[in-house]
This record gives sequence, C-alpha cells and structure tokens, in this order.
Amino acid sequence: MSSPRPRTAVVTGASSGIGAATARRLAEAGFHVVLTARRTERLEALAEDLAKEGHSAAVRPLDVTDRTAVDAFAAELTECHVLVNNAGGALGTETVAAADPADWRTMYETNVLGVLNVTQALLPALTASGDGTIVVMSSTAGLATYEGGGGYVAAKHGAHVIAETLRLELNGQPVRVIEIAPGMVRTEEFALTRFRGDAERAAAVYAGVAEPLTADDVADTVAWAVTRPSHVNVDLLVLRPRAQASNSKVHREL
Repeated sequence: MSSPRPRTAVVTGASSGIGAATARRLAEAGFHVVLTARRTERLEALAEDLAKEGHSAAVRPLDVTDRTAVDAFAAELTECHVLVNNAGGALGTETVAAADPADWRTMYETNVLGVLNVTQALLPALTASGDGTIVVMSSTAGLATYEGGGGYVAAKHGAHVIAETLRLELNGQPVRVIEIAPGMVRTEEFALTRFRGDAERAAAVYAGVAEPLTADDVADTVAWAVTRPSHVNVDLLVLRPRAQASNSKVHREL
C-alpha cells in the first residue's frame, strides 16, 4: 500500500529565525512545507537541508505585502491545510513623539496587512481541506504595551485582533485559529533589524538573561499546537523565558 499524501503547511517568513525553525518542525512532523519569504537563496538552502533529511519542502519566494503576488501564489497551490503567518518584525525603539511614521507603516504592512493578505488568499483552500489551521504569530507586545515599543506594539495588537476576529467569524467552519504570542526570543536577526544593524545595542537586549527563548522553542510550541486533535483549538498560547515576568520585567544576572 502507498503511504498517505502528506498534508501541506505554508510558512511565511521562513528564511530565518522562528519561521525557518517552524518549517523544520512541521516537516519533521510529516507535513509538506511550502517555504515563503523574500530571500530565495535562504529558502533554497533550507529546502535542500530538509530534502537531505528525507522531508518534503517547496520554495516559493513571496513578499506578503504584495497582494498581487500573494494572490498569484495562492492560485498556484493545489491544497493547503496549515498556514503559519510568521512574517513580521520590528523597526526602532523611538518614543511615540519621535517615531518615524514610515517605520510604523512598514511594521503595519508586514505584521498586519501581510497576515490579512495571505489569510484571505488561502482561506478558501484551508476551508476546502475540511480540517484547516491558521496560526498567527503575534507577540506579548500584542497583549501589553511598553515604552519605546509603540509602533511594534500597535502592529502586533493588530495581528492579535485579526486572530480573535477570525475565530469568531469562522466559528462553525472546519478551520482552527491559533495565536502564538512569544516574549523574549533570541534569534539572529530580530533585534539586529530593530536596531538598524547596531550589533552592540541588539546584544544588550539579552545581556544577563540566562536563557532567552530560542526560535526552536517557539517552533516546538507551534508544531505542538498544530498537531493537536482537530477538535482542539489552542486559542492563545503565551510563552516567555522563565527570566521574563512581563514585557518590562526581566531578571538579569549582571
């Protein structure tokens, strides 16, 4: 007898960090993963590594803020069972009074409109699968504010609200909506991008913190939530390192 065809999971922002780790975890769980992001070379390297390990992966370069490209991508997919809306990021730590509106616009377009674009485009396929799952990667920033985080906090609140609203609107449909809200996660690019390439400031975010979360910690949580029985919905899962009690209270051993 032939083995059953693997279910398809689309992961946005899969070129690094949490997205890449999540794609790997889902591939290990038996999914055919569709890797999307803007950096093709990184996606191809990840797909090659997964193939060497006997996993199934496809590369589809994509900018989630480009609705025409997103619609074309969705039209090419024959099926979709899981969508992980992971693409996002932060820019700057300026106060509301001093922030550059262009930075806020960029964060909103990626963290909010990117989620909207891909979710709208893939929702018909997710519904048609008879057992679809939408994951929204938000943040503890989407649940509570902090100084210097206004733009990112506003954007992640938007992502949080999309997940909450979808869950209401899709009630009765065969689609789950899961929100994962990580706190402090040390990845190779998040803080570096936020501080515009200033490696010293980026490193200071994690200074003295014994064990910040890793991308794999978050990916493990995503894979666990996605692979629960289909009648089980993990509405909202907040995860932080033990050293972090809130967005503004972190134990540091200096």
